[in-house]
Parts: sequence; C-alpha cells; structure tokens
Amino acid sequence: MSETSQVTVVVASRNRREELLASLARHRAPVVYVDNASEDGSAPAVREQLPHVDVVALPRNIGAVARTVGVRRARTPLVAFADDDSWWAPGSLAQAARTMTDHPRLGLVNARILVGPEERPDPICAEMAASPLPGEPGVPGARLLGFVACAAMVRRDAFLDAGGFDPVIRFPGEEQRLALDLAARGWVLSYLDDIVVHHHPSTRREARSERARGIARSHLLTAVMRLPWARVAGRARSALAAGRAERVGLVDAVGRLPAAVRAREQVPGHVVDLLDTLEDPVAAAAAQHRGGRG
Repeated sequence: MSETSQVTVVVASRNRREELLASLARHRAPVVYVDNASEDGSAPAVREQLPHVDVVALPRNIGAVARTVGVRRARTPLVAFADDDSWWAPGSLAQAARTMTDHPRLGLVNARILVGPEERPDPICAEMAASPLPGEPGVPGARLLGFVACAAMVRRDAFLDAGGFDPVIRFPGEEQRLALDLAARGWVLSYLDDIVVHHHPSTRREARSERARGIARSHLLTAVMRLPWARVAGRARSALAAGRAERVGLVDAVGRLPAAVRAREQVPGHVVDLLDTLEDPVAAAAAQHRGGRG
C-alpha cells in the first residue's frame, strides 16, 4: 500500500538478490529498481516475485549513476532513495513528503538511521543533528551540506537540475558533489530526527579499507569539480597523511582527473563558507568576526 502519491522509492543494487527481495517488499510507495548488471539473477527474480516493482536492468555497472536513471524514470515530484538493505519506517515517507511540501525551500531531507534488528542509531546521525551550520528561518531540522543517500528524500526536479549522481564520482562518496550543487542552487538540506530509515547492513559489503580508498578518491575528485584549487591541494595532503588506503585512493583518482577538470564549475563563495563552517567551525567563526574569509 502506498503511503503517498507524491513519492517514488528508487533502489539501485548489484548482486544482492536475497537482501533485495526482502527489502523491496517493505517499501510503501511505488518502487523503481535499477539493476547494476547483476550476475545473480536479481532482475528476473524481482520481476517474478514482485511484479509491482518497475525494473530497469542495465547492461553494465554504472555505480551510483543508476540512481539517476531511476529518478529519471520516476514521475512523482519527490523521490526517496533506499539501498538493497534499507527501507523507510512506516509513516516516514508520508511525513517526509508533508514536510517538503510545507517547506518549499527544502531540496532534500535526511532521515534518522536505525541500524540492525537492535535499531542502534547510526553515529552519523548524531553528527548531522549537531551540525554547526546556521539554520534557515522557517525551515525545520539541522542544516546539512551532505547526506546519506540510503536515507534521503529529494525533489526530483532539483536533483535532476543539479546533475544527479555523476559518472566521475560513481561510488562511494557520491553525495557531497550533489549536496554542494543543491546548495549552490539555493536549496536547503536538512536532517530530520523524527523521520526514520531502517538499515540492516548486508554481510556482502566491501572491506573498510576499500571504502576508505573509495572515499579518498571521491573526496579529491569532488574538490577538483567544485572547490577552490587551494582546497583541492589541502584534500590531497590530508589523504597522503591519512594512511595507505587513502594514498591508494589518490592514485585511483588520477585516471578520472581529466573528466573531473572538464566538469569543473566552482561553487559560489557562500557555499564554500558553509563548508568552512563544517570542516573548521572555529576558523570559520573567526573569519566571520573579521568580516570575511580572507
């Protein structure tokens, strides 16, 4: 049963058939499932067992860009993302949709994430709730400049206007470039603690070192695409000092640098100011007291 006619749930997955079949059945809205060239029969199984799901089977794995394919397929004004191991709690899709409808400046909301059967709060939620970014008058929640894709609802038109998830970043760490572009277009991103997404992490997840490697690669590529060159250099230095996985991530980024440079469009200064506040709130407050970033 659909909670709201305003929302489509978009799920992208690859080679996680059993988790996918279990989670897709929990969604209380129309679902677009984009299959990233799975080799385990995921797409045929979904078509057979869950015929109400709109299946898009891709010929190759395109990472997070598969979600962009799903958003284009959707026809509702709002899109909620979920992974093959996550789903929105009963009532949360409708509540998030009402909040976005009532506050037209909201471009994206991030729900609270409860992990596993024991429903442990994901530590990142405490970080989002404590965001140091200044709130927007009349807009609920803690203001963000990033989000967790599996627990986010977005305005479809805003998402597509900002380019969606792109083929340069791919996955993981695909959220930040999109968050920067949404903010550059005047949209507010908020964390809403009273809206819930359940996440039961798959046992078939990449190793922590592999994820750190991917995040370092995406962190640098995002900076090349959207941030001042000094910030690019700073991110490269930080990765070099962090550890072996992060250094390998920098090497991985080299092959994508030409595409990142071609896609470069530096975000406005006020968005860089927001990023300064997140990454170094003490320095940002001092700069504001001086009357500028310097």
